[in-house]
Amino acid sequence: MAKRDFYEILGVGKNASEDEIKKAYRKLAMKHHPDRNPDSKVAEEKFKEAKEAYEMLSDSQKRDAYDRYGHAGVDPNMGGGGGGAGGFADAFGDIFGDIFGGGRRSAGPQVYRGADLRYNLEITLEQAANGFDTTIRVPSWDECDTCHGSGAKPGTSPVTCTTCGGHGQVRMQQGLFSIQQTCPKCHGTGKMIPEPCTTCSGVGRIKRNKTLEVKIPAGIDHGMRIRSSGNGEPGVNGGPPGDLYVEIHIKQHPVFQREGDDLHCEIPISFVKAALGGDIEVPTLSGKASFTVPEGTQSGKTFRLRSKGVKGVRSGYAGDLFCHVVIETPVKLTEKQKELLRDFERLTVEGGSKHNPQSKTWMDKVKKFFE
Repeated sequence: MAKRDFYEILGVGKNASEDEIKKAYRKLAMKHHPDRNPDSKVAEEKFKEAKEAYEMLSDSQKRDAYDRYGHAGVDPNMGGGGGGAGGFADAFGDIFGDIFGGGRRSAGPQVYRGADLRYNLEITLEQAANGFDTTIRVPSWDECDTCHGSGAKPGTSPVTCTTCGGHGQVRMQQGLFSIQQTCPKCHGTGKMIPEPCTTCSGVGRIKRNKTLEVKIPAGIDHGMRIRSSGNGEPGVNGGPPGDLYVEIHIKQHPVFQREGDDLHCEIPISFVKAALGGDIEVPTLSGKASFTVPEGTQSGKTFRLRSKGVKGVRSGYAGDLFCHVVIETPVKLTEKQKELLRDFERLTVEGGSKHNPQSKTWMDKVKKFFE
């Protein structure tokens, strides 16, 4: 079967530039690559066809021979063509990187962003609710005062890496594949330090603590983070610094438990207060508040005080305060107190189930269970 025209295969004209030919090939190679079409013989054949076309047209000598004599001019069995596949290898290296996540990188030392840092800050519930400004001390890297960041001993200077020639990268080539990686000798810096600075051991930086001002917004909650841009570790080879994240941890409060923007607390009241009812005064984060306990309140009853919680960072209004009543049983009673309680118990029993409706309901359920 006669071979198709190479220009037709790539979909370009005979006057196409090298960049146009390369772009056309990359588009076809990515579309028909076997790894993207593992079970397609048609895609495999089209990939091979595009590869051969690009191999010929990317080489100026082969392209000239093809333009003059057609396929016969580049057929090695007919004495034409020949030569290496350098142009194809370079382009295929580009496409290999595009498909598998990478691509070619420009020459020169590798630039890396600095690592992010985390700082745990413990605050009180009151501080979290109201917000405040504070200062923290965090470890930081500063330029070495001795070598001024060069990493070399005073009086000396770094030299160009002999392995990568100062590019910071080396190219490994196996057959048609060309892989670029960080230089193993200079680790991407492109420089070598024959005599390292004794202060920083050739790193060019020294570790110090620095003081930062942090604004804690009102309503912040446990586990939230505040970002301090550019205050992480410095970058490598001129790369940007990382960020500092201040993570908030709220101390346990002696009275309140926080759930989102709401607050909860337990309020012990006496048996008499629960039975007769009355007003109760409770603390809040903004002062004092009160509510009325109705006559006959049972243990576990919850009373809701609206807008007495926390106004969250993203909320337009404050949460609520939930007061959970717990009836406290008196202890260490005197004989007179005990006698009075016995008289009270006798009177309530004589009064029937109207004084203890829950006990009556429970006893009825027990009797029904054993019938």
